[in-house]
Amino acid sequence: MAAPESEACAAMERSVRQRVPPLLTDLYHFTMAYAYWRSGRHDEPAAFELFFRDNPFGGGFSLFAGLHDCLLFLKHFSFSEEDVQYLRSVLPGCTDPAFFCYLRSLDCSQVTLRSVPEGQTVFARVPLVQVSGPLAVVQLLETSLLCLVNYASLVCSNAARFRLAAGPRLRLLELGLRRAQGPDGGLTASRYSHIGGFDVSSNVLAGCVFGIPVSGTMAHSFVTSFSSLEQVQPRTLSPARGGRDPVDLVTLSLAWRGRICVVLGVEPGQAWLGELAAFLSYAVAFPDQFLAVIDTYSVHSSGLVNFCAVALALCELHYRPLGVRLDSGDICRQSVEVRRVFRVCSEEFAVPSLLSLSIVGTNNITEDNLRQLSHTENEIDVVGVGTHLVTCTLQPSLGCVYKLVEVSGRPRMKLSEDPEKSTLPGRKSVYRLYSPEGHPFVDLLCLWGEGPPQSGLGLRCHPLGGGQGVLTVTPTRVEELLQDCFTQGQVTQPLPTVAQLRERVQVSVNALHPRHTQLSAPDTYTVAVSERLHALITECTSCNSTAGHTDSLPS
Repeated sequence: MAAPESEACAAMERSVRQRVPPLLTDLYHFTMAYAYWRSGRHDEPAAFELFFRDNPFGGGFSLFAGLHDCLLFLKHFSFSEEDVQYLRSVLPGCTDPAFFCYLRSLDCSQVTLRSVPEGQTVFARVPLVQVSGPLAVVQLLETSLLCLVNYASLVCSNAARFRLAAGPRLRLLELGLRRAQGPDGGLTASRYSHIGGFDVSSNVLAGCVFGIPVSGTMAHSFVTSFSSLEQVQPRTLSPARGGRDPVDLVTLSLAWRGRICVVLGVEPGQAWLGELAAFLSYAVAFPDQFLAVIDTYSVHSSGLVNFCAVALALCELHYRPLGVRLDSGDICRQSVEVRRVFRVCSEEFAVPSLLSLSIVGTNNITEDNLRQLSHTENEIDVVGVGTHLVTCTLQPSLGCVYKLVEVSGRPRMKLSEDPEKSTLPGRKSVYRLYSPEGHPFVDLLCLWGEGPPQSGLGLRCHPLGGGQGVLTVTPTRVEELLQDCFTQGQVTQPLPTVAQLRERVQVSVNALHPRHTQLSAPDTYTVAVSERLHALITECTSCNSTAGHTDSLPS
């Protein structure tokens, strides 16, 4: 059972304080902070924006995640005496001792964070987070914020893609903890995979901390640990409805196994007794939760026969077994055969509950495997995904960056020899424009303080990436994306629960036009800048090319 909400919130805050202390950053942020302080610029007002340059996995969208932890990190940001003593040991010996007193006094009481809502669909080049405050402080936040957003957003987006590939019918089970990048990566993956669309996790700690539904039965090692029916202890099971003495489940299952072998034309000697012993022991322990892995030996001649024998014995005692798991071979073909046997046994022995048994597939599943399921005959109800979900095999990093856009009210722009690495100057507002059909079709970046677009009125904008020229668009609805979330040391927005974030993800993904959510060769979603921002970009570029430095950038 999940902890009460207040206890869960307190546990989350403790977790963030422990996992993301202010020393979880790169050393050069402290050397820059010292240089700012030494030159008297540390308190200059500055703004940074966090964004990514390309949609992940070759897809048409991403999901923004990790904001919850970012806000708790800002709330508790401060340097302890132990932190400062360590910094004394790694910064150059010429560092002014007064700088360390300055570090001890720092917190985020003068920091403001504006953000896209967590769980929202987002696109390349759109600011996800805007952080403003004293220059040295907001510089020191960079690496930690990137660490908290990058992987959370990537794995949440990956989970959403798996959900799209699976379609609405299949239940998805996340079981990647053992393959994740360390304990924290495993916990993060379980949390954001669930938010992204997975139904259940195998991660017990994720269930405890985040309230995620958890599930699990047996591994092959449990099956292979048994070799004979003598190992089944206890052998008896009381009927679910009471009123009868305990029944010898071993004898009852052997009788059912003989009848099943006749119906299926299987030689009884082909079904491993050690496997039957494993199934019986598990059924005695969990008669209402009996789900067995049936591919340890042979699915057709052993695993399926032994499972049906125990399942029918449980049904006779008025329990309802859950189903089977397939973990090797052609699980689509095997699932069809398994379902056929369930139907045969249900009809032959007049046990209707066999028709509702679940079939779980867990054989190193990839996104492509899930897409192929919809085009291949199968009877799979639940798919378990591990490695390719939590390690994000197709793309190991989202590549979020955190770039300076304004200092003391003056825009700042990085102009790189690689145009893809250039930044957009000035603090911004971001507006999502909706079509008459209710789909978002443009994310418009405007200068901070610029008037918002108006529903029903046409406006000119300049798409990023080139090739489209100037666009004139008329939105039927306008949504402002960046919202104040943290100011004066306090979180100013209610922190959504995992369930609320999960619902927001589904709503935001479903709102997109199918041409943007298709998993292969999606259409590019339009991200554009307003005419005023476009003029500023042109002016900054021109100033840089003529002056060679940022002193000429416009105010």
